[in-house]
Amino acid sequence: MKSQSPIILAVDTPDFEIASAWIQATQGSVAAYKLGLEFFARFGYEGVARLREMTDADLFLDLKLHDIPNTVAGAVRQVVGLTPRFLTVHASGGRAMIQAAVAEAPSVEITAVTILTSLGDADLQEIGFAHGALDSAVKLACLAKESGARAIVCSPLEIAAIRQAVGPEMTIITPGVRPSDEAGGDDQTRIMSPAQAMNAGATYLVIGRPITRFWAQGAQALASRAQALADQVK
Repeated sequence: MKSQSPIILAVDTPDFEIASAWIQATQGSVAAYKLGLEFFARFGYEGVARLREMTDADLFLDLKLHDIPNTVAGAVRQVVGLTPRFLTVHASGGRAMIQAAVAEAPSVEITAVTILTSLGDADLQEIGFAHGALDSAVKLACLAKESGARAIVCSPLEIAAIRQAVGPEMTIITPGVRPSDEAGGDDQTRIMSPAQAMNAGATYLVIGRPITRFWAQGAQALASRAQALADQVK
């Protein structure tokens, strides 16, 4: 039975055996597993397929595709056989690009990333965005929904506004979540506690290091930490 937890575990490691062990230890308390660029660059399609077969876990394939529509369509076509539950594209790639991704993977929840949680208003101004993080994220979320995306990634600070803009059915996934017993925000600048993020309207929370750092104490410690966080926000 799949877990009803709202937690997506960020499997940020270049070690295949560790990735597999993390998944096997936490499947009772984690809804899905985020495999990002680090894992994909190291192990590629075959590595993800092997991990999928070993664990039968729901996967969040976080590739953040961003290119011309034809190229993104081709990339989606190559990975759709991995049957990820979620596959990320950058909403800033535009309507045609998002639509191309959706057309190639109708059974996958194409997930549009709005504004990276590492970016603040000053960063966006430097890049050339006309608006700050909140307004930009809302506009991108609305564009993604109109283009057929079924899920949105945003920082916790944009959840409430995006939920109001896109309605109750859209899946909202948020990184930038830090439990109250964790110091600092690592490389993310717009953060919130798990309970606050869920109360704001998030569907799933991406959590990595606040769970995976317990691996140093063993598989049982890792599993207990994941379950404790899941219990806090169910």
